[in-house]
Amino acid sequence: MPGNPAIYRGKLKKICVPGMNCYSCPGALGSCPIGSMQAIFDNRTRGIGAYVIGYLSVIGLFLGRFVCAWLCLFGLIQELLYMIPTPKLTVPEKADKGLRYLKYVILLVIVFLLPFFYRTGYGAGEPFFCKYICPVGTLEGGIPLVLLNSTMRGALGWLFRWKFLLLILCIASSVFIYRPFCKYICPLGAFYGLFQKVSLIRMRVDEEKCVDCGICAKACKMKVDPRKTPNSNECIRCRDCINACPMHALSMNIGPGQGTVSKPQTQNIID
Repeated sequence: MPGNPAIYRGKLKKICVPGMNCYSCPGALGSCPIGSMQAIFDNRTRGIGAYVIGYLSVIGLFLGRFVCAWLCLFGLIQELLYMIPTPKLTVPEKADKGLRYLKYVILLVIVFLLPFFYRTGYGAGEPFFCKYICPVGTLEGGIPLVLLNSTMRGALGWLFRWKFLLLILCIASSVFIYRPFCKYICPLGAFYGLFQKVSLIRMRVDEEKCVDCGICAKACKMKVDPRKTPNSNECIRCRDCINACPMHALSMNIGPGQGTVSKPQTQNIID
């Protein structure tokens, strides 16, 4: 909030971090990528929004969804929650497949289209995702600021209660379902997923070593079959499949190329 001394406002806030990160978090040194992305339609900050799109595109081209597994704090939080020893839930295949598209709808409609069509009185695009949905902002920004600022505690309304409910649902579901926010909601993961098939960090399958045992697919908590789609939009490069493969047929490499290394063709020689 303007004038709030709890929020760092130094030069580093001009830099957008690659993972989900709330601008309003008292400990945040960088800007939120999704919040900054929505500024592309702000008449006053259009250059900033365009810079962010280009910057995140470069990250996507280099890393893809590697960011989700290794550079995102909220991803780590979900990972730790899933480690709590409880019975785990499996989302039915049809429902899971349909829900995977939700994050792309959120990216297109809520992050891009709604801020374009709905503006504030100052001509700025309304940051719908940050304002009405983002559980990361509630956890990293909303709750700490409310605890630190007594004036804000007295001004809490339905919006904070709504976002707090979404955060509780996200945290609770993360105990039973692996990374539900990453799988179904996160627009940043959806954006990086668009670059997955061309990013420099790539999964490869050596078909000469692969025996189609299916152990890699069973090990993948994102429900990707590395044998069929090693560079799926849903793969977060966590390396679980690589570590599980008994034949060492999977690898994560840097550089362009196909997702599979084909078996050498053999030719029968008839005397």
